[in-house]
Amino acid sequence: MTDASTSSPTASEPRISTGVPGLDDVLCGGLTPSRLYLLEGTPGTGKTTLALQFLREGVSRGERALYVTLSETTDELRAAAATHGWALDGIDVYELVDEMGLDPDSEQSILHPSEIELGETVKDVIARVADLKPDRVVFDSLSELRLLAQNPLRYRRQILALKRFFAKRACTVLMLDDKTSETGDVQLHSIAHGVISLDQMPRDYGPERRRLRIVKMRGIKFRGGHHDFLLETGGVSVFPRLIAAEHHASFDPTGKSTGSGELDLLLGGGLVPGTNTLLLGPSGIGKTTTAIRCMLAALERGESATYYLFDEGLGTLLARSATLGMDLAPHIEAGRLVITQLDPAEVSPGEFATMVREAVEERGSAFVIIDSLNAYLHAMPGEEFLVLQMHELLSYLNQRGVTTLLVLGQHGVVGEVRTDVDLSYLSDCILLFRFFEAKGEVRAALSVVKSRVNAHERSIRELKFGPGGLRVGKALGDFEGVLSGLPAYRGKVAMLAGQGEDR
Repeated sequence: MTDASTSSPTASEPRISTGVPGLDDVLCGGLTPSRLYLLEGTPGTGKTTLALQFLREGVSRGERALYVTLSETTDELRAAAATHGWALDGIDVYELVDEMGLDPDSEQSILHPSEIELGETVKDVIARVADLKPDRVVFDSLSELRLLAQNPLRYRRQILALKRFFAKRACTVLMLDDKTSETGDVQLHSIAHGVISLDQMPRDYGPERRRLRIVKMRGIKFRGGHHDFLLETGGVSVFPRLIAAEHHASFDPTGKSTGSGELDLLLGGGLVPGTNTLLLGPSGIGKTTTAIRCMLAALERGESATYYLFDEGLGTLLARSATLGMDLAPHIEAGRLVITQLDPAEVSPGEFATMVREAVEERGSAFVIIDSLNAYLHAMPGEEFLVLQMHELLSYLNQRGVTTLLVLGQHGVVGEVRTDVDLSYLSDCILLFRFFEAKGEVRAALSVVKSRVNAHERSIRELKFGPGGLRVGKALGDFEGVLSGLPAYRGKVAMLAGQGEDR
């Protein structure tokens, strides 16, 4: 949380919605009314769309709204609104000047130091405001205002005069700026009551990332830093940066079964709510199947679960689980399980965090699986951001009493294996999967190498999958080369038998 001023609003001071719930969250309640705000961003970031949402919100509350435009015609605005399925009913659109008025050779100036000496164009605006008495005004855009002003001194006077003019009439004003000025207009930041900056970042692959930042906001607290947002059909959606410390909840920390007695013993009593477990191992060893077995036990207890699937196809996951005797379809039909398939190239970190929050707070999910972190990594701009984002997300889930499983694949199958990023220190428990050789067969071994909440076994157990689901064998001794990545079993404890073999 960032305090933009040493003064803070009183508890009774009203706030008005921007029309974008996520932005209201970032602003900790919305905007202070009867103030002038600057909304800046390069062309294409979504300024006009956000401005229209701001006015539409006012109309829905019975307020009068005015859109003063120098950059777009009324027909263009209506067409832009129509792409979102909106109509401009209730919004008065006023085209401030025609194309002749934007001629830089013209001596016309919009404002002079005295309001009495205002040019004919702005006199029309004043008359329109006087007649309409709007509660919300959008002024689009300041770039054209600079052109008409012709010099920085007159431009600053114009902005100050407009600010005073609207303040006397109790208007909440949103001024749009496309940041096309060569020198930049930092002075606008000092004049405006608050500044909202929109940004878009092109990437080598996938859609551009859009993010929002509150540069300043006088008199109120707000969430600082960058917040991801989407510009899509239906308007702007803002995803506030997750702050885990704001989301504490009480829960029962008693361990719960994974559905396998042997795996419960290995874990020292099962999975504990409010903790996260990292399933770490090479591809194809059974991390996803083990996670599903644990989730299915929670579903059978009547809990709700959410599965975020980045890698595997949904149809393949459901078919394979059913083949192993873990049919998820009944739980999906009953509404206890939601499986969300995600494309890491399309989803932003902020959007994903918001999806997880909605699953926990709105659907009541007590069990969450993220499969896999390797794909989630590619949605991030860099490793350090992944670690910071995951730290907040896991802290949030832990504080809400959610049981979280994280699947992280390692590069390589046998021998030396490695991971894209080390998240072991963030995990409360680590399940380590390894292939090993015994009697001429490649088998799978499972061990718990870390647990912050249980006195877990230090042993290694064999893991096997079949039509009966997941099977965990007895503790095996006499392993060689486990830490080298090439474990081999030389002991005498019987291995788990395959299907059709003597058990």
